Amino acid sequence: MGPKIVSRAGFIAAGMALTLTLSACAGSGSDNSGGGGDGGGASTITIGFMGDLTGENSGIVIPPRNGAKMAFDEYNATNPKVKIELKEYDSQGKPEQATALVPQAIGQDKITGLIGPAFSGESKAVGAQLDQGKIPSISPSATNPGLAANGWKYWHRVVANDDDQGPGIANFLITALSPKKAFVISDDQEYSVGIADAVKKTFDEKGVTTATDKFAQTASDYSSSVSKIQSAAPDVIFFGGYYAQGGRLLKQLRDAGVKAPFVSGDGSLDPQLVSAAGPAAANGAIVGCPCNIPSEDVTGKLKTFYDNYKKKFNTAPAIYATEGYDAATAFIDAVKAGNTTSDKINDFLKTLSFDGISKPIKFKDNGEPEANDIFIYQVVDGAVKLLGPSDKAKLETEG
Repeated sequence: MGPKIVSRAGFIAAGMALTLTLSACAGSGSDNSGGGGDGGGASTITIGFMGDLTGENSGIVIPPRNGAKMAFDEYNATNPKVKIELKEYDSQGKPEQATALVPQAIGQDKITGLIGPAFSGESKAVGAQLDQGKIPSISPSATNPGLAANGWKYWHRVVANDDDQGPGIANFLITALSPKKAFVISDDQEYSVGIADAVKKTFDEKGVTTATDKFAQTASDYSSSVSKIQSAAPDVIFFGGYYAQGGRLLKQLRDAGVKAPFVSGDGSLDPQLVSAAGPAAANGAIVGCPCNIPSEDVTGKLKTFYDNYKKKFNTAPAIYATEGYDAATAFIDAVKAGNTTSDKINDFLKTLSFDGISKPIKFKDNGEPEANDIFIYQVVDGAVKLLGPSDKAKLETEG
């Protein structure tokens, strides 16, 4: 997931140059040993977390931050030889803000690795900086497919991309609703456009007639788009984007009398989609996600995670909480194996394989996860409910 990148070539280039300078200074034997330094005797290393922690879509990012914090706290409580400090960087999901934070993270804070960035736009903006600085990163939630095509050697994610998510959602809708006509709409953010394109491509391949539209992220009045959707009279509407925009769009659609099922991807998987649209308007809305959010009735290690998370944060786990925990666990396993520098941790990640909370965790050569299951959720009686994997899920209500 992630906002669209504004063209800031000079600013980004300057940030990359500064990153290179700072990272060269970071490996001078300090305890934190950032930037691939040689601090093999470190007693504490610093792992960063970067994402939208206070912005309008922070509801998607706080759960993976909490999951990562819980994993590190549990590890540090065992009094290990090398402890891990979590350092947070609030990008508010903005690519330009993330770009400015990376030199600080590498040069001043001397991070050894990074969980994040959380969104696709900021991930695209800082990927080269992190790669130049030799900082291994693991995103718990960035899903744009193009991120894996940049040749970055220090980049990883523990979540399936939109080339998996889009077809998973579209094929589910074709099976469940048999639509003849679809309307695919998004705002202009990096993630939003990517997942909308992936859904449209599958609809086109399966013979579903598809109309499209796009509006600015900063817009709040979607009346023009609503009119186009009314005229198209689709059997299903797919929105590519985040819950902040999705909730407003859904409310305006229902206020205008549009009754077609409303569907979105992981960026909208948050209770605030319901609160923004209103429970009546949101009822029946369908949301896909490459995430399996544990509920109170789970068993085994998912139950342990659920109970520990709820006790620690006084709330149930939400979207990407387990992925944040697994990303942190990947770094923990690297440190447990005796790796305390960025380069050695990155080498270890190439061989990593463990049964995570969210899924089996293993990375392909390009940093993509081996596991790519997509799950379907639906708003039922004002609450977001898991229906199951996209190839097995059954709708409970007509949306």
